[in-house]
Amino acid sequence: MDSVLQKGNEKKRSLISTESWVMNDDRKRRKQEYEVFEQSKYGDGMAWFRGCLIGKGCFGSVYLANLKKPKSRYSSYPPIMAVKSAEVSVSSSIQKEREVLNNLRGCRNVIRCFGEEITTGENGQMVYNLLLEYGSGGTLADLIKKSGRNGLPESVVKRHTRSILRGLRHIHNNGYVHCDLKPENILLVGSSSDGRFTAKIGDLGLAKRAKQSKKSQVVRYQRGTPMYFSPELQTDGVQEAPSDIWAFGCIVLEMFTGKPPWNSTLENKNNDLPSIPNTISREGRSFLKGCFSMRAMFRWTAEMLLAHPFLEGIGDDEENDHNVDELGEVLDINAISSSVMSQNDDDEVGMLFSDGLSYISEDELYYWSDGLENDVSSCFSVEESATVPLNEVHQYPITFRISSRV
Repeated sequence: MDSVLQKGNEKKRSLISTESWVMNDDRKRRKQEYEVFEQSKYGDGMAWFRGCLIGKGCFGSVYLANLKKPKSRYSSYPPIMAVKSAEVSVSSSIQKEREVLNNLRGCRNVIRCFGEEITTGENGQMVYNLLLEYGSGGTLADLIKKSGRNGLPESVVKRHTRSILRGLRHIHNNGYVHCDLKPENILLVGSSSDGRFTAKIGDLGLAKRAKQSKKSQVVRYQRGTPMYFSPELQTDGVQEAPSDIWAFGCIVLEMFTGKPPWNSTLENKNNDLPSIPNTISREGRSFLKGCFSMRAMFRWTAEMLLAHPFLEGIGDDEENDHNVDELGEVLDINAISSSVMSQNDDDEVGMLFSDGLSYISEDELYYWSDGLENDVSSCFSVEESATVPLNEVHQYPITFRISSRV
């Protein structure tokens, strides 16, 4: 009797195993068919092939891009890039990101933009493509997830914290607010020198100019992801540089703990301060308190946080931001090939990208005390004389020669 039951169980397990193998094989086949469809959906560029889909949201889709001829005149591009694509009619957010990135050139901790191009999709639709630096290490959210909710080692937290801060300082010094800082928007880019990954800020489609006048704000709304909203953004709709610092603090806390800053995976509904575990070092807790002041005016700036003792003792391999080999301008590959379009056609295409609208962030698919003001004033002081206006204009004389025949 036992042998009959044993044979029956073995036969059942065999059938389940076969069924599972067939289902997995079917899933793989459908995934491959979907990837082929996605690759052909928007077409290839003049100098690059469209690769596999690596990300998708309401803004558009992100693909790998490989150069067709790395030794051609386009060899200044890396062999592998990321291309963010959407049909021209719904690409305002990506076009806005191109504009912002063009104004933020020269910092190794902000993702680089290599150009833009219009391609033709399989159904004849015009597709806008933005060529970006590829984060081969994935996102910071991926790295945190791999920690198994145990958090990252403090040495790794310090290194990525400093990299993000340098990028954020560059963004703020150039008069922008990111508005959507979160681990998913921090890309890890491999370094050819030491093989380590460098954290770089990406996804600037929601960025805005700092301290815009009320007249220019036709509609006031909250940009970004609710979980990382600052108190002043939730209560008053104010979103300036201190709001980025609050969101940055949430990212650092998440690196330490491996968990979201709030028990709810959606947002800070009660406008509370996040809990800072005692397991974090004294310097780490002090650093986080500088990010989490409830009053925006007492929140530390990126420059102040970079001088915090928590970030002492890290190698200075990334300090020379100005040495980054940046392109002088964001290139329009369509404009480079004069044989493809006439000058008039280029002007008409340019008109398509003049929309300066901003859009609310895509839906997510993933998952102190008042005495702090005294701590800030005692721990750090900034001389007013060192403040430099962001929009200072310098005039220089220009001389040129005009031919007598003109």
